[in-house]
Amino acid sequence: MKKIKLIYLFAAIGFFSMTSCEDVLDTDSLGSYPNDLIFSDPAQLEKVVYSAYNSTESWGLNKSIWWARRFNVEVGSFEAKFNFNDLDRLRIRGNGWTALNPGDFNNKWRDYFLFINEINQFLDNVDESEAMKTDADQVNILKAEMQFLRANLYAKMIKMFGSLPIFDTAFGLGSEFNLPRNSYEECVAFIVKELDEAAAVLPVTRPASEFGRATKLAALAVKSRTLLFAASKLHDPATLPNGPFYDYAKATKWQDAADAAKAVIDLVGGRDLIATPDAEAYQKLFLSANQDILFARPYGETLYDFGLDVNSLPDQTQSPSGYGGWGLSSPTHNFALEFNMADGSTTSGVSFDAADPNANREMRYYADLNYQGATFRGRTVDYSLSDSIGVAPNRVPAFPHGLDSSEGLGNVRHSSKTGYNIRKFQDESLVTTTDVSAGRPYILYRLAEVYLNYAEAQAELNNDSEAKIYLNKVSTRALQPEITVTGDALKEAIKRERRIELAFEGHNFWDERRWMNPDNLGFDIKGLKWKKEVSGVLTHTEYSVVTRPWFDKQYYLPIPNQEIQKAPALLQNDGY
Repeated sequence: MKKIKLIYLFAAIGFFSMTSCEDVLDTDSLGSYPNDLIFSDPAQLEKVVYSAYNSTESWGLNKSIWWARRFNVEVGSFEAKFNFNDLDRLRIRGNGWTALNPGDFNNKWRDYFLFINEINQFLDNVDESEAMKTDADQVNILKAEMQFLRANLYAKMIKMFGSLPIFDTAFGLGSEFNLPRNSYEECVAFIVKELDEAAAVLPVTRPASEFGRATKLAALAVKSRTLLFAASKLHDPATLPNGPFYDYAKATKWQDAADAAKAVIDLVGGRDLIATPDAEAYQKLFLSANQDILFARPYGETLYDFGLDVNSLPDQTQSPSGYGGWGLSSPTHNFALEFNMADGSTTSGVSFDAADPNANREMRYYADLNYQGATFRGRTVDYSLSDSIGVAPNRVPAFPHGLDSSEGLGNVRHSSKTGYNIRKFQDESLVTTTDVSAGRPYILYRLAEVYLNYAEAQAELNNDSEAKIYLNKVSTRALQPEITVTGDALKEAIKRERRIELAFEGHNFWDERRWMNPDNLGFDIKGLKWKKEVSGVLTHTEYSVVTRPWFDKQYYLPIPNQEIQKAPALLQNDGY
């Protein structure tokens, strides 16, 4: 009897813990399931679809690596660095990525194609199934969800690797594996086609009980991001690397990107974003389902990010060390300076006091960052070390060292090397960092991103007035004054707004690459060292924590060496 192999998907984390998926399958009896069982019943097919949602991203970059279950790409971006022992988890220092060692991106190619093959098995069989005959309306929606998930996988992979071979049917024992890569343009066209077909079938929205399942809005949001990336400088044939694996030469590329974003905007009526009168209200946007979220990975009370490992959730992984947290992703001082002042001026202006860097900053600074003096979980964050008094060898600290310092509480190897920790995503109502914030989603696409996609595309089309309308919907929601600049200054304002609004959400690592901005890809990572003088005065010095080099080959990941050996027709990316 023909079998459909579901081992990999069902072994992954359970998906809809908020709804009915904790009973998707008995995970003690994993194996292969016959077609007549799976494809005869819409309810069984729905369980297969649930499991395929494990292909979406979550708090951890890579579930197959212990460390990488606990942080994401922010540790290799302009935003942050990996803190513990200054380890280079993404292997972007030294000589950078190699085809044998891409750091904690290891196995991404394998894992994503495993998901694609499982989805293809579903799509190969569903049209002629008994389940389709039983309830075509429901099963066609399940089919659209699978097309959405496959397109989302391809969208992520072309961002990482450039072009790929397009597989729209499942592999069998007699399949030809040594296939060349399609062109980048062909990959984008395939993704857009899949998303258009899915969007035509999926509901515009879902009831609260189905939060986390694909919708028309979600499909169009993926399309918007995909076309924005394709239009960007990195894929211009005039830039390097170039050639069919990387180039997107469509004359209408920026108009296509604008139109894709506008399709989402029209569906929501171009409405204002949820109002956030203060930093606390802004923080809460990321703690529960809301109307600005277009697609997210939901979580409940019984399943966490990595199974039952509560230590994979941000309260534990990102809290300062003095709270018992691990502070794995330390925001860079370079990035902290990107946050404006409350009056809308930059930190290079007269409103910024370098001696008091945390004063009078914009709202999102206080919502997103833990910094020296921040009030967090009932006390003041304190990274400072005390000056000593007395005569050697009997000198002693004049004051207790800060609880979050390298001489403080907890495992001090987790004490921030930069003088910052991530506050965004944390639920401060929890009693301890190992409690679970039920219902906190991992947001994958949201309306603010689409507004910024639209603004960027319109600015590239020289439609500055239209661009500013949607840029200011994002910026003024954060209590910043309206942005009025034009031309190149407007384009830079859109980039800054994107860095801040989408901070730590997995965007910046890729955005700086598509913008081809090497100054934010290779740089001296700066931090602040805080000291409490004998007089009691608190001072700080800026210092270089570590230098992150830049290699042009790292605009793209290498295709794993073992894949090239198995399929030489793939051809390796430039520089590897």
